[in-house]
Amino acid sequence: MIRFGRVALACFGLCLAASASAAPAGAVKNIVLVHGAFADGSGWQAISDILEKDGYHVSIVQPPETSLDDDVAATNRTLDMLDGPAVLVGHSYGGMIISGAGNNAHVKTLVYVAAFQPDEGESLGSLQQKTPPAGAAAVKPTADGFLYIDPAQFHAEFAADLPKKETDFMARSQVFLSTKSAGSPAKSPAWKTKPSYAIVATDDRSINPELERFMTKRAKSETIELKASHVVYMSKPKEVAALIEKAALASK
Repeated sequence: MIRFGRVALACFGLCLAASASAAPAGAVKNIVLVHGAFADGSGWQAISDILEKDGYHVSIVQPPETSLDDDVAATNRTLDMLDGPAVLVGHSYGGMIISGAGNNAHVKTLVYVAAFQPDEGESLGSLQQKTPPAGAAAVKPTADGFLYIDPAQFHAEFAADLPKKETDFMARSQVFLSTKSAGSPAKSPAWKTKPSYAIVATDDRSINPELERFMTKRAKSETIELKASHVVYMSKPKEVAALIEKAALASK
């Protein structure tokens, strides 16, 4: 039986903690995650846990989804609190947001996760009209100018590769997107001046995978494809986190 003194055990524990929490030398340490429509920041938990374990500092933006300008401002507010450079990650409508907030001086690299990657003048709405998604009919308007996913269709059209019990709760807690946000055109998208990475979700029914391919190809983003629903960041967290870490290392 091997015996360790208290000091040796303490040192051993500290060394293990250090080895488990050191990001690669030279990598950008700050990762900022931005959710999209009909979701909230809690969906990033699995990815955040992976990144934190690997030594990154993770911030999660909670955009109000009241207008694109409001959402960009919320993201800039988080970025401006950082003490160094960052990788900015957006899912879905979050791609619209990071395309604007990505011009922040803290941002070195962008990562689009099953996301809109607009050119100047394009909006979420105009891109959806260009190449409609399979699940478009599930999105409904409210009387006061917001959009939501019909809860009865939420699992099939938004997150088919997650357990239905989980998606039932997500449907009840979804964040409604204002039509003002959906119709706002992009201004000076940051992917034109900064490196970008992207994930195409091949089973996506909220954004047409062909539209995702078109946008990532146009932006010359380094792209991977994953067989997943629109919430690929929840159903394939290890793969998504790996691409984010690749972007962080390439940003050094």
